[in-house]
Amino acid sequence: MNNLTVLETRLGYQFRDAELLRLALTHPSLAHEQGVALQHNQRLEFLGDAVLQLVLTDDLYTKYPIYGEGPLTKARARMVNRDCLAEKGAQLELGTHLRLSRGEETNGGRERASALADAFEAVLGALYIDGGFEAARTFVRDQFRDEFGGLEMIPVLENPKGELQELLQAESSEAPRYQVISSSGPDHDRLFECTVHHAGEELARGRGKSKKSAEGDAALAALAVLRARSQKIAPDTLPATAPTPTP
Repeated sequence: MNNLTVLETRLGYQFRDAELLRLALTHPSLAHEQGVALQHNQRLEFLGDAVLQLVLTDDLYTKYPIYGEGPLTKARARMVNRDCLAEKGAQLELGTHLRLSRGEETNGGRERASALADAFEAVLGALYIDGGFEAARTFVRDQFRDEFGGLEMIPVLENPKGELQELLQAESSEAPRYQVISSSGPDHDRLFECTVHHAGEELARGRGKSKKSAEGDAALAALAVLRARSQKIAPDTLPATAPTPTP
C-alpha cells in the first residue's frame, strides 16, 4: 500500500485522479526552491475554502432556523478558524505527505499549523474536483461531526440578549422587556430570578448571581422556547442551553 493509498484510507475517499491529491499536498516552497513554474496547492486551497464555507453554511442555515446572520456567522467562524483546520490536517497526518522544499522541511514545515490548514483546504478542493459536491459534503460532515453534527443548538451565544432582540425585532419593532421577580440569599451570594416578556407574553425565566446574568439566562431560555415553537417540538425535549453567563 503506497503513501497516497494510506492517506486515501484516512480520508475515506479514493481519488480517480491521484495527481489532484499530489497537487493538494505540494507546498509553495517546493516551487520557490526549484525556481520553475511548478504548480502548488494554493489554487486548490482557495477552492477548498469556498467549498468548506458553503457546506457548513448550508448545514447551519438548515439546522438552526431561528438564528439570524450574526450567530450563524459566529458559529461558522469557530469551525473554520486556522487552528481548527490545522488540527484537522494533523489528525489526517497530512504533514507526513506534504511535498516541501528542503528548507521548509528543515524548519519544521510538516508540523507548521499554516501548512496543515492550507493542505486540509487544498485536499478538500481536490476532492471536490475529483468527486463532486456530494463527495466533498460527505467528507466535510465526517470531519466536523464532533464539532457540529451532534449539536442541537449553537452552543455559545456571546450576547444572548442581543440575539433575542434581533430575532424578535425581525417580526416586530417592540424590544423584549426584562423584569427581576425575586432575589434570595445573603448579600455576598445573591441569586436573582428574572422574566423576559414580549408583546404582553412571558417568554421564559432565568436565574443568575447578578441581574445581568439572570437576564442573559432568561434570554437563552427564550431562544430555546422560540426554536421549539418554530419546529413544533416541546421545549423540555431540548438539550441544555449554554452555561449561565457569569456576572
